[in-house]
Amino acid sequence: MECVVQGIIETSHVEALEILLQGLCGVRRESLRIHELCLKSGPNLGHVSSDVRLLCDLEQAEPIWTVKHIGGAMRGAGADQISVLVRSMVESKVSKNALRLFYALGYKLDHELLRVGFAFHFKRGAQITVTVSSINKMPKLHATDEAVPVTPGIQLIEVTAPALPENYTEVAAAMSSFCEYLAPLVHLSKPGVSTGVVPTAHAAAASLMSDGGGTTL
Repeated sequence: MECVVQGIIETSHVEALEILLQGLCGVRRESLRIHELCLKSGPNLGHVSSDVRLLCDLEQAEPIWTVKHIGGAMRGAGADQISVLVRSMVESKVSKNALRLFYALGYKLDHELLRVGFAFHFKRGAQITVTVSSINKMPKLHATDEAVPVTPGIQLIEVTAPALPENYTEVAAAMSSFCEYLAPLVHLSKPGVSTGVVPTAHAAAASLMSDGGGTTL
């Protein structure tokens, strides 16, 4: 399982967010350049459609491929009472021939994206990952070098943490506590719940930039 929240931020404030995250996380950022292919199963693979994502890490000298399947979100009173989305998730490293394999199985390419930005991985009550990236589309199949932003001037922020059925409430609490520190710059909520940009983000970003991230939190 994994816990996740998302939000958006104006690109002009991303540098201030990076300064804030650097101070909070205490680790160096990792550059992010991920080619993501979303595949859908064909009719020969059952009545229930299945989506998988193939992720190719282009930041590595030798591209690394991962296959990821995101299941349904947890429902019920317990899920409604926490501020993060809890969903099932399975992922595994695969070879560079994975796309050919899924095509042979009957999957079809639904769409592809290029995510460009950075990520922080750190431990703070849970193993948390924060990614900040622009989402780009390709005008031609697999043409990552020609990718253009889907929403110019806006970047996506995603905070995730792995969890188990036995500890998801503790993981959710740790994530919520951490996300409070980001509130001056970004609204974070469950995926699919749009909260827009923070109206006062410009002033908060200016403050962070002026003191180099030295603001007491």
